[in-house]
This record gives sequence, C-alpha cells and structure tokens, in this order.
Amino acid sequence: MDRGSIFELAGNRRQALLLMPSESEVTRRGWMTLAGAAGSIALTGAISAEARPAEAVPGPAEKIRIGVISAGIRGAPQKTNGHTWHFTNGFHPTMNLEVVKKYLFPGAKDLFEKQLRNPQWNFDLLPFADTRIAQVYDADPASAAMFAEAFEGVRVARSLEEMVKEVDAVWLGDASGFGEDHFDLVAPGLARGLPTFCDKPIGGSVAGTKKILDFASEHNAPLMSSSLFRHQWGTEQALRMKASGEFGSLQYIVASQGGGWSMDRWAVYGQHPTWMVMTLCGPGVEAVSLYARENVCHALVTYADRMPAEIWCGRPDIAQFYCSTSAHFEKKTYEWTPAIEGNYWLGHAYQIFRMANTFRQMVHTRQEPVPHKEILEVTAIIHAGNKSLQEKSRLVPLVEVMG
Repeated sequence: MDRGSIFELAGNRRQALLLMPSESEVTRRGWMTLAGAAGSIALTGAISAEARPAEAVPGPAEKIRIGVISAGIRGAPQKTNGHTWHFTNGFHPTMNLEVVKKYLFPGAKDLFEKQLRNPQWNFDLLPFADTRIAQVYDADPASAAMFAEAFEGVRVARSLEEMVKEVDAVWLGDASGFGEDHFDLVAPGLARGLPTFCDKPIGGSVAGTKKILDFASEHNAPLMSSSLFRHQWGTEQALRMKASGEFGSLQYIVASQGGGWSMDRWAVYGQHPTWMVMTLCGPGVEAVSLYARENVCHALVTYADRMPAEIWCGRPDIAQFYCSTSAHFEKKTYEWTPAIEGNYWLGHAYQIFRMANTFRQMVHTRQEPVPHKEILEVTAIIHAGNKSLQEKSRLVPLVEVMG
C-alpha cells in the first residue's frame, strides 16, 4: 500500500474504521461494509458530568472538557511526561511550540510540528473538534504550570477534588512510573462516574489493578487502560486477518520489545508486548514462565486451549522501530512494527491518534473498549513472570498471583 492509500484510509474511511465493533465480531464481508459506509457514521453517546445531563452530547458550541493528570515515579514528578504532553495533544485546539521547545528535549518542537501536529498527518480529525483540555493536575505544581503554559487556556488544578467537578472526562498519563499512585489519582473522578483513561501499569500490582477496576464498576465509570501497541496499524491489520478466517486460525504470537531488560523495565515496558499478546490472543492465560540472561528476557505465556505466545524484551535488532510483532497463521505469517510504509514517525502519530480517539469514543458512548478481564490479566502476567524468574523459571499459574 502506498502512502496515498494510507491517507485515503486516514481520511475517507476514518469514521468507519474508528467506530468498528471489536475485531472478533467482524467478518471479512462486514469489514468491507463498514469501510464502504464511512460517510454515514455519526458519533452519539453520553458524557458524564455534574454540569451536564448524563445523556447529553455536546452541541456545536461545546467541547468535552478533559482533565489531565500526570502520575509520578515512586514519588518523583515526571516534569515532561510524554504520556500527557504527547498523547493528549490532539484533544486541544492550540499548542505553543515555543514553550515546547523551551521545556522539552532538543528536537521536541520538530516532533510536534512535523509529526504529531502536522496538518498532513491529522487523519482528517486532529485536533479533535469536540474536545479541549480544561485543567491539568500534578502533585508538583511547577510541572503542571509548564504543561498549562504549552497548552494555551488550560488551568492548573489546585486539587483533584476541584478538577473533577469541572471536567467531563479524565486522562491519567504515566510514561515511566510503576502505577502505585494511580488509584489515588483516578478515584475522585471515578467516584463521580467520569470516563477515565488510566495508563499502564494500571495498578502497580494485581491487587491494585483489581481495586481500580472494581471501584470503576461500583461507580458506573467507564474505564480504559491499554498499551499504545494495541492501536498500531499492524495490530489492527492482524486482527482483521484473524477475523476474516482467510489465512486459517491464529497459531501463535511473538511480541518483541527493544531497549534492554531489567526487573523494573519488565514491570513498566514489559506491559507493551504483554498487551500485544492479550490483544491478539485474548484472555484465558493459564501460566507464565520467565527466563532472563544478560540484557534479554523471554516469557512463555501459555493457554489451556491454544498454543502459547512468546514475549522477548531487550531484542537488539529492532531499536529503530522500538518493537516488532509477528502473528503466525496457518497459511501466512504477518510481521510488523509501529512504522507505516517504513516511516516510524507516521506510524507513531497514528497509534497516538488511535488511542486518543478510542478514549474519545468511550467518552461519547460510555462503552468500555477493553474488557476488565484483559486489563487484569495483563497485570497478572507481569507479576507471574516476576515470580517465575525468582523460582528457576517454572511455569507459574496465573491463579497464584490473582489472589
């Protein structure tokens, strides 16, 4: 597929692709029907907020007010948290790139100007017309002030309790933290029923993840959590191939991550290939075995009723693309990275857009895009892997860490 075709899909067919049902429910004929019906699809749904009726959809003059929260790393602030600065930029109409240049890493202005806010890469939707970032909260007010300076018109919230009374949805971003602070950060919004994105690792532990999931269910608050990898172009294509049946059944998945290995990296960045396994193979994991040597680790993820999946962390040959995944069907092997047509930055812009838009759709519809069972099992796989490594790489059943 050439780049012109990519942009055709990104424009003319975008609404159909983004509002499609779960991939497991789409037949090949159904997929083609969705693609052809792109122009007729409209957004409907509900926004939960005290200031708005529960089933109201913002009118043309209104925008969904998003409250952004930055998580910490074991008590330390993430001053330039990429999962807030980068991942939420499409929610806001304007951004001061000179401020970006002042506060972020060298070349950050180019990243936004040439990729993340490039009008040629906006997929006919960015920045979203119906959203704006209203407030930002960080336990470190100086970090919040930097963000608010870059995203013009955003107000620094004095407290979470204040913020959740004045927004319609919450986005918790965490680039490199461990999730131990997530419950306290998202609980005020969940208690009010606000649609919430809670970044990985969602709860820091199996018990912490379950606590967040149960609290969201108790308060009827739509909750989304996933890795960015779930929203890659290649991941979507693999799911379409799986749903079509044209290539036979999915035999197994090999999900690889670059960048080396350590226990801390497994806890945070091991989430990405683990999410890839969960997205493509589904829940129902039986056990995990983890083996590590030097700068690489390997996890075998087993199922009772299907072939196992493999996770590699620290694969040295994929650094330029960050990750690589292969889906092995009976009749074909499909391998991909985040890149689209070899362009990593186009693919990266796409996956950020897709994840943000999936959250936006959840705000409108109040329908959760990721089952709680999958979210919980991802956390359990990480912790079963930890236990396996400490016990000579034995296969650790998930039930041992699920509590």
